[in-house]
Formats: sequence, C-alpha cells, structure tokens
Amino acid sequence: MPSIAAYEYTSPDDKYLNYCLWPYKPVAAVTEKFRSINLLLQSFEVAGLDQQAWRIIELIRDAIGPFRTVWGTKLQGDHLAWEFYFYDYKRRQREVSITRVLKAIEPLVTCDVQPCEQLPYFMFSLDIDSDLGIRKRKLPEVHMYIGNPGSTVSSGIAYAVRPEETVLENFYFFFDAKKQVGEILEKISCSVHSDSSRIDPDHILVPELRQCRTVCIANKQHNDTIYFSEVNIDQLLFFLKMLDYPVEIVHFVEANRDKLDHLLYDVGFDYISQDDKPQILKSGYYGVF
Repeated sequence: MPSIAAYEYTSPDDKYLNYCLWPYKPVAAVTEKFRSINLLLQSFEVAGLDQQAWRIIELIRDAIGPFRTVWGTKLQGDHLAWEFYFYDYKRRQREVSITRVLKAIEPLVTCDVQPCEQLPYFMFSLDIDSDLGIRKRKLPEVHMYIGNPGSTVSSGIAYAVRPEETVLENFYFFFDAKKQVGEILEKISCSVHSDSSRIDPDHILVPELRQCRTVCIANKQHNDTIYFSEVNIDQLLFFLKMLDYPVEIVHFVEANRDKLDHLLYDVGFDYISQDDKPQILKSGYYGVF
C-alpha cells in the first residue's frame, strides 16, 4: 500500500478547480505543496483499502487525463466510502463519457450499465467502496446528471442508471453564497424532510461555512443536502471536526495544514429533522485528481 512518500506535490502545470470543475485562484503560495488527491489517498489508508483503489485512480487518469475527476470522501455513521464525479459541459459532443470511463476501469471494476450516449448529460458519477475495490461485487449503477431548464438558478437533476431501469434521484440548486442568502434560506425552508419552524437555520446554513463561493441545496428522496463550495483549509478542519471524521483524517489535515492551505475545498452533508436540530445522515469533502 502506498505510503506518504507516494503522495503528490504541486507542479507549475496544476489546475485549481472546485467540485464543479470551475476554476479558482489558489489562496496561498503553491510551491512544494500537496495536491488535494493526497486527502483522498490518506482516507484510503484510514479505511484500509487495498492496492486496487489506487489502481482505479491510475486507470482513470490514463484514460481522460489529470484534473478531470472530482473525488468525494463520504462518512456515513463510522463507515467511509467514496464517489468519483466526471464533467463534460459539451454534453452530446462530450469527450468524457460514461462509456469511456467504464471501459477504462473495466480491468478492475465491472458494470452492466449500457448508457445512451445521445442523452444530454453533463456529468456522471460512480460510487466506490471497499468491496468494490477488492472486486467483491459489480458496480450496480451510474449516477447521470442533466440540466434543469426553467430554474432561476443553476440547477441539475440526477438519475440512477441501472441495467434494468433509470430512477429519478435528486434535484440540485446552486446559489451565490454572498448575494442570495435570502433565496438559500427560502430553499432550505421549503422541504418535507425538515420543519423550518423548529430548526434554527444556522444549524443548516452553518455560519462557519457560509463564507464560500456557492451554496448548493439538493432535494433527495429521503433527505435534503447542503453543500458549501470553495471553503478554505480552516473551514475544512472545522467541518471535519463538526462531523466527527476519524481522528486520523483530522490529524493529517492539521499536521499538513501548511501544505494544504493554498487549496479551496467543497463540503456538504445530508440531513433530516430531529426535533429542533437536523440529524446528519451522511457528509463528504471533495477535491480533484
């Protein structure tokens, strides 16, 4: 299993992109710093994933190139899992397709999904966990994202594409974190999963995280989700501690703060009502490789 010696450092050709692959300017000097993939690799180590997890990353980068894949490390209860996201805003003229990525990882991950590449999707994602990494099972589905014309803000719709069916999953709405606070609060309150008359909105639109670029609210089948895009290293640390991530992950970020302070991060959590506070079901932090 790779050690810290295998971690990656910045180069002059690096791109700095958030979880939508939108560019941003680094917020500190970038020389001899960590790439965000090191947070992903460290979470693999914490979870005890085998060598195949690293190999999946290599296969993807060999196929589509560097800085074109968004990774998410997820925590649900005490269980870590991951999701890889792929964007191509050219839609039907895309270069990064579901077919291309599934073919690239086929030596390690098999999937029976047969996507229709004529659909106007701009994004898709794959769930990765420890069982998949050691080839105990097939990849059961691909999450496909299409646009949502008619929305007054940037918006998308997610579907689970399976061999036997396609199922509606989530709606996403992106708001400017500084200019659209009122709309964000209105969107949070318009929910069947949480009672806005009982919950302090600061428990959801967390004050320590709201200083960011965009806030995304997602309406999902069984809960709602809030994402904070382009938070700094101290906000990331606050998030990891607030959501009780494994101490090894928190300590790694703390110990390497000066190697990670040039980057901006994306974080989010799933929630439902529980009395006067939200119950956090799952959370995640994001970067790019």
